[in-house]
This record gives sequence, structure tokens and C-alpha cells, in this order.
Amino acid sequence: QVKLVESGGGVVQAGGSLRLVCAASGRTFSDYPMGWFRQAPGKEREFVATTRWIGGMAYQKFYADSVKGRFTISRDAAENSVSLQMNSLRVEDTAVYYCAASSMRLISGTISNQGNYEYWGQGAQVTVST
Repeated sequence: QVKLVESGGGVVQAGGSLRLVCAASGRTFSDYPMGWFRQAPGKEREFVATTRWIGGMAYQKFYADSVKGRFTISRDAAENSVSLQMNSLRVEDTAVYYCAASSMRLISGTISNQGNYEYWGQGAQVTVST
């Protein structure tokens, strides 16, 4: 059984930093996309960042425009995990953050589509206060 478990959420003041980590078990995702989505109160879940394996230990990274330059996604193939370093956090970053993984070798044009991810974590709350 595949499980994705997030850790690292919490409460932080605007301008602060948090790091989320997602550990996968039950199958290996080193060659497949893993990333993050988020859902703010009263809004639909949206893409944040994701990664696509491009060979060896290399991954291509994709970001939503709203987090570019502030968030950094990284993969650890040996640990079968993905992390999200969030800096310069804003109040509007407040949301439940979900780790997601796909068993498909997605292309750039479809990799941010949450419908292409079959595996999801339970979510981690991130609250940014003023």
C-alpha cells in the first residue's frame, strides 16, 4: 500500500520560513513526478511545485508563478521523498499543503495538473500570520 506522509507544517509570521517534507512508502517514486499542491480556505486546490525525473539523479523543477523565487522544491531519491522549502512566506500562502506522486511519466504541459497524480498525502497545515 502506497503512503505519502507530510511533516513540517505549522504557524509562522509573514516573512518567515517553513520546510515541508513528504516521505513515500510502499513503492519507489525516484523515476516519477512528486510535488506539492495546496488548498486555501474556501478555494480549490492548486498547484504549487513539482519535479520530473530527467535521468540519473537529475530532476526538472516546476513552480507556480505565485511561489517562484520564494519556494524551492527538492527530491531525495535515496529517501524516496520530496521537500518544499518556503521562504518569505505571505499571509496568502496559508493553506493545507498536500504532497502528491504520480506513476506516469508526465510531460511539462501536464505535470501541474492534479488529475495526473494518483497518490496523495493527508495534508499539512501552514498558517502565516501578520
